[in-house]
Amino acid sequence: MTGDYIASFDDFDMAECKNPLITIATVTYNAEAVIGRTIESIRRQTSRDFEWLVIDGASSDGTMAAVCSSGIEPLRWVSERDGGLYDAMNKAIDKAQGKYIVFLNAGDAFAAPDVLERIVKAAQDSPDVIYGQTRLVDAEQHELGSRHLTAPRHLTMQSFARGMVVCHQAFVPRLAIVGHYDLQYRLSADYEWCLRCLKASQGNAYLGDAPMVNYLVDGLSAKHRASSLGERWHIMCRYYGFVPTLLRHIGFVPRFLAHSVRMALTKALVKREKN
Repeated sequence: MTGDYIASFDDFDMAECKNPLITIATVTYNAEAVIGRTIESIRRQTSRDFEWLVIDGASSDGTMAAVCSSGIEPLRWVSERDGGLYDAMNKAIDKAQGKYIVFLNAGDAFAAPDVLERIVKAAQDSPDVIYGQTRLVDAEQHELGSRHLTAPRHLTMQSFARGMVVCHQAFVPRLAIVGHYDLQYRLSADYEWCLRCLKASQGNAYLGDAPMVNYLVDGLSAKHRASSLGERWHIMCRYYGFVPTLLRHIGFVPRFLAHSVRMALTKALVKREKN
């Protein structure tokens, strides 16, 4: 049924959609193999105060068939060519109707059925950013542990001087404070976007130590790590200054090497158990 699910937002009567608290935005492209876990995690949520907004890059596989048959409501979607991941995410920002937006892209999943319920509770105090912890998983959903940078209990813009301390998928800003992703960054625009959100934020709410999302490690940035780190260096220098960034990176090296060794050992153990 490839090609049967091409649509435009012009096809939707926007007035029929009540403004939800949360927009779950999912960007997809030929993601038939991994979209199922994302769909299932949304379907299992105990809170229904959300809309699911899917921005598809004109997939040629069964991605949109899976989306449209998911049974998740309300669902709004578009399937058309785009300029890449961050261009598609900018489309989602323009079309989102929720008070808050969370990006849960194809292959990623909420870590538990009560994640949205926890976000709804935190939103009662109207913080500008709601955030939480992340669990790393591989393509077979084997747990690889937590990120080498964990979310602090008290988050400020200065917290991000250490790096991406909050995973993008566990970062839920109020739509009123967000802007577009800066498309000059191909791999780390999410880091710069989070910095701008935190700069504009007047208050942030921590969801607690229980993981908020399962993040699929085989992402775009993981496949282009060197280029991604180069972009992040440029962003850090832009926001925090060259000398402070240089000094921090000297301290990053032992931590990065230790984390790389831990991840390699974990992947080796998971592979051994599968065999």
